[in-house]
Amino acid sequence: MILRVTSSAYDERGPVGSGVYGSIAIVYVMRIGLIAIDGCFGSAIASIIDIVRVADGARGDVDPRIDPIELAILGPKRRVTTTASMTLSVDHPLSESAEFDVVVVPALGTLTAAATNDALQSRDARSVIASLGRLDEATTRIAAACTGVFAVAETGRMHHRRATTSWFLGPEFLKRYPSVALDLDTMVVVDGNLVTAGAAFAHIDLALSLVRSISPDLAQHVAKLLIIDERPSQAAFVAYENLRHEDSIVVEFERFVRARLDEPFNVAFVAQSLGTSRRTLERRVRAALNLTPLGFVQRLRTERARHLSATTDLTSAEIALRVGYANAETLRSLLRRERRRS
Repeated sequence: MILRVTSSAYDERGPVGSGVYGSIAIVYVMRIGLIAIDGCFGSAIASIIDIVRVADGARGDVDPRIDPIELAILGPKRRVTTTASMTLSVDHPLSESAEFDVVVVPALGTLTAAATNDALQSRDARSVIASLGRLDEATTRIAAACTGVFAVAETGRMHHRRATTSWFLGPEFLKRYPSVALDLDTMVVVDGNLVTAGAAFAHIDLALSLVRSISPDLAQHVAKLLIIDERPSQAAFVAYENLRHEDSIVVEFERFVRARLDEPFNVAFVAQSLGTSRRTLERRVRAALNLTPLGFVQRLRTERARHLSATTDLTSAEIALRVGYANAETLRSLLRRERRRS
């Protein structure tokens, strides 16, 4: 946060977050640095820029006391080109990252584990990782989405922290960073001064989360202006097809329980049905999904319940029965718990 001295037309109380001395106002400015390197996702960069700048332009309509928001591009070279052939002029070198309140790391522009691993070894990516490692987390918030989360994890600052990333790269992420508490369900995970978001278009959710930390009312206003629907979870996209080459038991487990969400869940029965032991099933599901079998089934049930609520006229009691619960209150309790987690 920097101070900007301007002539003041405010009353003697001054705006929230500023001080007024005579006719001079000291205004606090939120500074966001968006890192860009060659090959990063153009949509990621564009969506963050648009949301932050719309927020700054609209803050006066919501509450004139909201601090100004400035966004600048950080990078290892003067100009970078994104996957969409969009060329960006870099405003500040990576060495100046510490001067920003928030540093955002967007997606690297890769879609597979192998390509992501290769991208992390590039000279530009190593420069980004080194600059992130030098930041003081007490004064600079770090935000990342999609494969950009891998770059932050490379610094070692995610040990024993909660985070999320691209749902289809979850197994690879856990292989590389086993000490991270990976949550592939939640779209945006906040752990102290570390904010992470899911796959590519979760950059929208990440940007809104940053705006929400400044003003919830402003974030809601921006979401309405841009017609951004609430997307609290990416669990619906964590499908067994994308785990097929990781663990066949987990693939069969997910297929089995998805087809029987309206039935009581018994992990021993499911394990026997799949021709394995309960202990093996629990270990393999935990390794692939970072959840217990029951925890994963509960996630599937809440996603199914939300979908039925949004797309049908079924009552709460009828939806509860369709996702394996005897009454609506049990389902409501689970949904409340899931909302608190996200």
